[in-house]
Amino acid sequence: MALEAIGFLELNSIARGIEAADRILKTADTRLLYAKAGCPGKYTVLFSGEVAAVTSSLEAGKQTGGHFVVDSVVIPRVHPQVIKAINMSVEPVDVNALGVMEYFTITAAVYGADAAVKAAEVDLMDVRLGTGIGGKSFVVLTGEVASVETAVEAGLARAAEDGIVVSSVVIPNPRRAIFESLM
Repeated sequence: MALEAIGFLELNSIARGIEAADRILKTADTRLLYAKAGCPGKYTVLFSGEVAAVTSSLEAGKQTGGHFVVDSVVIPRVHPQVIKAINMSVEPVDVNALGVMEYFTITAAVYGADAAVKAAEVDLMDVRLGTGIGGKSFVVLTGEVASVETAVEAGLARAAEDGIVVSSVVIPNPRRAIFESLM
């Protein structure tokens, strides 16, 4: 199955999250990429498939999750760097600038990372999804200063509309030790 779209569902109940994940997979032809509990008692589900299948599966998962749903998103044609960087630190290639985008929801990091990497030529280093950081999330990316600035602006746009941005920063010429501390 080609990775045509991803769906992401964030809930504040672990039990209901597991039930929603099962419903997602039973509703349409989708493939589970990631499902696990995180802080503070949230459960996240990342899955892929054809756009229509992902959309209908996400709706079924949201219905099952009910009032426990925190946030959700379907991203058609997700950038491959997003999947690679989720909870995996990627060794930075270009260290001219470091950008960090921090969000109140886990889902915002997924769609923020996708928007950022599609807006400018940057490399995603990490998409950290709430574990050990109180349910917040953050995205770390690198590239040329202007590209990182453009990417961060794009990555914050939708979350800013919803009021779920915590903070962001672009650091020109960061010390190598900063990258090492993030790995």
